[in-house]
Amino acid sequence: MAWVPGGLEYGDGSGGHPQAGDLATILHLPSGSVDAAPVPGTAAPDRIAMTTASSPPASSTPGSSASGSFGFADTAAAVADVEGWMTPGQARRLWDRASAVAPGGRIVEIGSFRGRSTIVLARASEAGVDLVAIEPHAGNDRGPREIEGFAEEAAGDHEVFNGNLTAAGVRDRVRHVRAFSGSEEAHDAVPGDIDLLYVDGAHRYRPARADLRDWGQRVRGGGVMLVHDSFSSVGVTLALVRTTFLGRGWRYVGRSESMTEYRREPVAGKDRLTHVGRQVAELPWFARNLLIKGLIVARQRRLTRLLGHDPDVWPY
Repeated sequence: MAWVPGGLEYGDGSGGHPQAGDLATILHLPSGSVDAAPVPGTAAPDRIAMTTASSPPASSTPGSSASGSFGFADTAAAVADVEGWMTPGQARRLWDRASAVAPGGRIVEIGSFRGRSTIVLARASEAGVDLVAIEPHAGNDRGPREIEGFAEEAAGDHEVFNGNLTAAGVRDRVRHVRAFSGSEEAHDAVPGDIDLLYVDGAHRYRPARADLRDWGQRVRGGGVMLVHDSFSSVGVTLALVRTTFLGRGWRYVGRSESMTEYRREPVAGKDRLTHVGRQVAELPWFARNLLIKGLIVARQRRLTRLLGHDPDVWPY
């Protein structure tokens, strides 16, 4: 780790990410929007991360309840073989914010894939916290170049998701809503305010903006919103610019690599200038991420290394 202006956490992208083979991956555009070209020596841009295993993780306490009976180190080990995109620093931030939610509170996760982040949230949260995972497993927006038409793969994701939660001992702690986040069904399934919102859904601009706007307004005063792939995905970053950059009831707290944190509270006057300035200070890191992605796609391994980045690791 290093530090950038404003004391914000700077991640170098280590820990792994799906390797890109096309510009659609960079911009989160539909398949066929640009020509695809595989990157020699890297994996295909499917669902690859810190691990590529798809089987449920080992657990010494299958079926048990979370309720503070797990530690962070044990949880990190439990998700080591769960496929998903989450660095250790991001897992720690998820853990800390989830463990701060008091019994009777509510945590909502948008985008669960195979349960990597869901397990962290469930193991960190106290008994009596309502943990809702909104994940349609429908084959839409499944991953880079997987915008639609992946129903069969998504059905497998659903089975693995449930198996992973069971093996990690938290299946009874998670209320899974198998619906699109923008649907009436999803909103109706979550009554009342939200204490912690974690957004890692579709990365295209319109659905990302809808998640931040519609679900963000349901976060109670003083609550927290975490957003994955901020200052890394073009769609997510543009959505943040439209919804949180100027304040509008959100204060920027910081980030762990591409996971940003916002707190629901009024921001005005000089505080608003500071709020905007701290986010603007992240734009060079955003530009660096885009440059690195472009170099990886262009197979410029030497130039990528000159920027201090491993050309076999997709930045996020």
